[in-house]
Amino acid sequence: MSPSPLIALAAIGLLSIFCQWTAFRLKVPAILPLLLAGLLIGPGFGLLQPDPLFGDLLFPIVSLAVAIILFEGSLTLRYADIEGQDRLLLLMITVGMLVTFAIAALAAYWLLGFSSGLSALLGALVVVTGPTVIAPLLRSVRLSPRLATLLHWEGILIDPIGALLAVLVYEYISVRQSLAVEHALLAFGQTILTGILAGALGGFLLAQALKRRFFPHYLEVVAVLTLMLAAFAISNELTHESGLLTVTVMGIWLANTRGLDLDPIIEFKETLSILLISALFLLLAARLTPADIGQIDGPALLWLAVLVLVARPVAVMLCSLGSALSWKERWMVGWVAPRGIVAAAVSSLFALKLAEQNLPGTERLVPLVFLVIIATVVMQSLLTSPMANWLGLKAPPRNGFLIFGANPLARAIAAALSRYEIPVVLSDTNWDSLSQARMQDLPVYYGNPTSEHADATLDLSLVDRLLVLAPYHRLNADVAYHYEDRFGAHKVYRLPEQPRDSSPRRRRAERHQSLFGEEAYFAKLSSMVAQGAQIRATKLTGSFGWDSYQAQQGKMAVPLFAFDPQRKLRVFTAQAPFEPDAGWEILALIPEDKG
Repeated sequence: MSPSPLIALAAIGLLSIFCQWTAFRLKVPAILPLLLAGLLIGPGFGLLQPDPLFGDLLFPIVSLAVAIILFEGSLTLRYADIEGQDRLLLLMITVGMLVTFAIAALAAYWLLGFSSGLSALLGALVVVTGPTVIAPLLRSVRLSPRLATLLHWEGILIDPIGALLAVLVYEYISVRQSLAVEHALLAFGQTILTGILAGALGGFLLAQALKRRFFPHYLEVVAVLTLMLAAFAISNELTHESGLLTVTVMGIWLANTRGLDLDPIIEFKETLSILLISALFLLLAARLTPADIGQIDGPALLWLAVLVLVARPVAVMLCSLGSALSWKERWMVGWVAPRGIVAAAVSSLFALKLAEQNLPGTERLVPLVFLVIIATVVMQSLLTSPMANWLGLKAPPRNGFLIFGANPLARAIAAALSRYEIPVVLSDTNWDSLSQARMQDLPVYYGNPTSEHADATLDLSLVDRLLVLAPYHRLNADVAYHYEDRFGAHKVYRLPEQPRDSSPRRRRAERHQSLFGEEAYFAKLSSMVAQGAQIRATKLTGSFGWDSYQAQQGKMAVPLFAFDPQRKLRVFTAQAPFEPDAGWEILALIPEDKG
């Protein structure tokens, strides 16, 4: 007996959370356990049949979910990010993407027997990597910083650009199916024009409404989501299939409008996207039948080999001509390109739509894309680390700090660590503080470091410890607990809370290591910095040891860090005291009159 719709929906939610938790524990992209679970409960054991469960609502649900995913992705496409990148990255997200698209499409035409239109669509769907699959891979493999940064930003920027390419190809195929060539070109132009104009108009009006505080604060995020979905639906009504282009343009418009604080919107969309992606992938994988899986034959595997071993490497080699990358680095970049969210979601939606038009070969589209996702994620997760070791492209050991806070105290500590070539990254929600840090040439991340955006974009390849140096008491706890899961509790350090605070928040803070001692409160240290205190280094010797140092500096100096004779950095904490000896170097915050 099949479960009731209520039980089925609840089970999908529980399984989604379980898959996300499993991915977190195993440190693999979440898309992998989600797809595998969907295959098990669908074609594997026949426990879930989405089409009978949702009926006519399945298509609108998938359409709206994909619209939200594309809109959320396009909100991260800022022109400033692109302009700030080097020539190689720009070539990879433009020329490289088109080369991969062309080779994948031609291979599909010759090897799979697809029509030219369906070959182009399949080629467009598999050009996107995406941060949700690249970020976990880079965290586990730890490539050299130059390669990690290149692949990291490629995944971020190619996500919305590749999705836009897939949307454009689909829209041309859609109008070409039912019209003669000359009429198809006219209809395609109309679709593109409608999508761009509607997206630009919707983005402009929404940006103005947000700038002028038209909505009360508590309604802003919901209003953006609702109006975006309304623009998607209206655009589709005006011109067939123009809605996806509309929401993509809307997101890009908002992302590049100055004076907008999009962090709350992006954070909400990220949370919603996790929910939608999790449920969507389970449903889409469960829709596959044994017959669909049977489509994975010899030609399909040969096409996959061309995509992984020919298309991507050729694209990277062409883009890197004249660059500073060595041949080993080019081979590594040419290997790393796991496919993810956009490919799976958009391909499933397009397959549903094209099936209504009776386009031959449509039934093979989703199995092939899922094959690419599973194969690239599994192969590259297993083989990239050994390959990096063999090529000598592993990053040096992690010994850096993520510093939450960019206030004068945090900047002073970050600058001192940087002088000793200890990697640091400052994160804060205060733009003015971060601007000061950038003027000091310190790496920064603007925003909440616990957000999905931070997980995807924050480069922590050389970082394995957290210093919480911000005055945001509640957010301090959230950040500390978030990175406790990632770095381990013994590598999370927080300034102690004031004794007068007996709240549950203070009791939670006591579970982490108290930075620089039990009385090193934020207000105290910040006041010392404001009064001219500086971080100074002192070398201990046989005649001037730790006791002599403490006697000389007195109680006003606050020891922060110590280098042992092997140049390993230790952090002074209340919970794990240690006594430096001869040959150690002490970094301490020392009042001006003691300097």
